[in-house]
Amino acid sequence: MRTKPFNLFLLCILSGVLFTSACKKNIENPNTQTVPETENFFCNKIQFDEQVQAPYFSVKNTAKIKLQFSAKVDSSSVLGGIQILDAKSNAIPFDFTILNGDTQVVLQAKNPFKSFYRFTLCLIYKLKTQKGTSLAKNQYYAFYTEADTVPKFPLISDNELLDLVQKNTFNYFWKNGHPSGFARERNNSGDLVTTGGSGFGIMSMLVASSRNFISRTEAALKINSMCDFLQNKSQKFHGAFPHWFNGVSGNVIPFGANDNGADLVETSYLMQGLLCARQYFDRNDSLEIGIRTKINQIYQGVEWNWFRKNNQQVLYWHWSANLGWVMNMQIKGWNECLITYIMAACSPTDSIPASVYHQGWASYGGIKNGSSYYGYRLPLGEAYGGPLFFSQYTFLGVNPNQLTDLYADYWEQNVNHSKINYAYCVANPKNYFGYSANFWGLTASDNNVNGYAAHSPSNDLGVISPTAALSAMPYTPKESMAALRFMYYQLGEQAFKENGFVDAINLNDFWFADSFLAIDQGPIIGMIENYRTGLLWNLLMSCPEVKTGMKKLGFNSPYLN
Repeated sequence: MRTKPFNLFLLCILSGVLFTSACKKNIENPNTQTVPETENFFCNKIQFDEQVQAPYFSVKNTAKIKLQFSAKVDSSSVLGGIQILDAKSNAIPFDFTILNGDTQVVLQAKNPFKSFYRFTLCLIYKLKTQKGTSLAKNQYYAFYTEADTVPKFPLISDNELLDLVQKNTFNYFWKNGHPSGFARERNNSGDLVTTGGSGFGIMSMLVASSRNFISRTEAALKINSMCDFLQNKSQKFHGAFPHWFNGVSGNVIPFGANDNGADLVETSYLMQGLLCARQYFDRNDSLEIGIRTKINQIYQGVEWNWFRKNNQQVLYWHWSANLGWVMNMQIKGWNECLITYIMAACSPTDSIPASVYHQGWASYGGIKNGSSYYGYRLPLGEAYGGPLFFSQYTFLGVNPNQLTDLYADYWEQNVNHSKINYAYCVANPKNYFGYSANFWGLTASDNNVNGYAAHSPSNDLGVISPTAALSAMPYTPKESMAALRFMYYQLGEQAFKENGFVDAINLNDFWFADSFLAIDQGPIIGMIENYRTGLLWNLLMSCPEVKTGMKKLGFNSPYLN
């Protein structure tokens, strides 16, 4: 699920101070207490071993915490006036000593701190001087312990790890998919299935068949059944499908109040998957012949030109049988929708003119960028490239290697977009805990801040989406493998489960999503496979109508010959 169109808790350590609800709910309200107003009493220096500068990252789990105060501390008030809380607000027991003329308190946790975790040091009004003066104000300091080096799972080779990630992620579509074969929008959405995510799911079945996770016959039977459903049950609008529909009845489930009809972008993701399946099932038995025939009928049934809204030089995203063009959303600019124009141009029955692509999508070059970010030139799109799904959804099937047109070299576009996203996370301008060369990737996903967002360098909420780096594997193999190893070995079962990696992670808040989304899981399988064998790229680019349609739009590539 994405916000359409696509165009916290924040780590607020100001002067080393973090105000957290975790502390406050474990401490009596200071406003109910009478605070003596005699001398000014405050902590003027904090030190975790030798670390004195906030943010306090990578603190050793045996660190001593040294606190320097402006006056002599009453030792009897320390245990009531100082607390160390973990991320779940549990108190951490500690020993202490008083030094430096009674103005310094040194804390030592009774047991080593949990590795790679957030803690909060709380100094509250109950802490007093030897004259009875209370702390001038409550002070809170967040600190984060360093990661340990012990793998959470047994070490395996990188190839075995890639196999495992693809296989577990495939479970989302196969073991935990809807009985109809279509992909549930998310892991708890019941009969609500998604058109675009199902296109990605079909592609995942082709990968699974090629890797013997399932048999070729199992994949063929499932996709054949899905084709029957699409032809005979699913509601269609001028041949296009809705964003969501009921996996039992085929009836539309509105994506929004005005979004209760055709979704041309989601339809194009489905067509991308179906055309790959048509090319994959190339045998001359009745089952595979039937699949090819049905896919041709479904693809050729989409009235792409209808979605030009009275023959305008642009495609429109939505149309509703009872609301018409009320959404009024043109598909243009640089985003995840290039595949929509390609699928529309490649149609053997209702192909759009090239002018619709050049004027509507590309605005005759208005999609160009040309600026550099972190040393990487970005040919197209918004500053810093936007969320990474821009370089992934279309390119599950469209091979960007040596692909050019009037506007860009698409390999340069996608590689540099991925490297900019990586470089931004490494630079970590917002000082989020965990961001590093081993933990990076901003794209659309769930989050613990506002529920769901298209995360990017210009919309960074501290949330890393595993699909971002993993689906960038063809573009940044070294950086993506580092992220994969870190999330698997260091984050362990919190991050990697039966359905693959969870949808999103916020280490700043130590939050791990319990959700899995079809639109995020699918690209992980497909783009890893394109990195390994080029399977999906080879399938889609072998379609005769894709070769013809892309050439018509002005694309050049050795794969179009």
